[in-house]
Amino acid sequence: MNTKVYDRKTKKIINEKSPSGANFLYNKKFGRIILKLVNKRFISSVAGFYMNRKISTIHINNFIKDNKIDMSDYENVKYKSFNNFFSRKIKNGKRKFDMNKDNFVSPADSKLIIYKIDKNKEFIIKNKTYTIETILRDKKLAEEYKNGYFMVFRLSVDDYHRYAYIDDGVVLYQKNIKGIYNTVGPIAFNHFKVYEENHRYYQVMNTSNFGQIIQMEVGALLVGKIVNNNKKEFMKGEEKGYFLFGGSTIIVIVKENTIKIDEDILSNSLNNIETKVKQGEKIAKKIR
Repeated sequence: MNTKVYDRKTKKIINEKSPSGANFLYNKKFGRIILKLVNKRFISSVAGFYMNRKISTIHINNFIKDNKIDMSDYENVKYKSFNNFFSRKIKNGKRKFDMNKDNFVSPADSKLIIYKIDKNKEFIIKNKTYTIETILRDKKLAEEYKNGYFMVFRLSVDDYHRYAYIDDGVVLYQKNIKGIYNTVGPIAFNHFKVYEENHRYYQVMNTSNFGQIIQMEVGALLVGKIVNNNKKEFMKGEEKGYFLFGGSTIIVIVKENTIKIDEDILSNSLNNIETKVKQGEKIAKKIR
């Protein structure tokens, strides 16, 4: 299965192939039997335990080669485990935040697609209807975001797995929802309502320039842990947290009449095409 991804730098659309392992787990009968085991929290915890051990460093060089990762972007350190490498820090200056207070930026290096939430608090992904209420498990909170935007930032294994705050603000409250660990790659959406079933953690934030928003981290297949800094007050560009091994997703939910999405991202999203973005890059502008 291929996913269309638009590169803003080259202005070209590329076809991203699903990993062969994911195809086996989600599209083959025997694979789906195995999937019922590997997407459990316990298995992800076991995988996370191994990835935190020194022996797991044997996988680092091949991982860099297979995923064509440019290590010149990252700090030159000796990694103590594969997870230590996976959550590596980028060099200062390699991710410049757009600090214009009216510009809404990406929290992470990722592939972005945006869905419009309708008046019934619903939106559709891969012919499956999602509700904000079910994702948040909060009926009253969901009501505040009808007609807003549901922004999906998908991180693949080769991406920088640290994420940041997109504006100055304070955390109002937070919620941790336990669940299973499906892959967040597009292949899973044909079989599961991923954002209603996966483990997820979100914070409701009051931001200085965009009002109340929600930022959610979603755990995925073989992700051992979501590590958040849990600051009460924060500033734009500060690190919010990081993911350990695996693909992952960040979701940002914005209220109606708050931002105007960049035309290329909006057009791509309407055509089911993801847009490749970098942490701190402008993706929308405040509506005044």
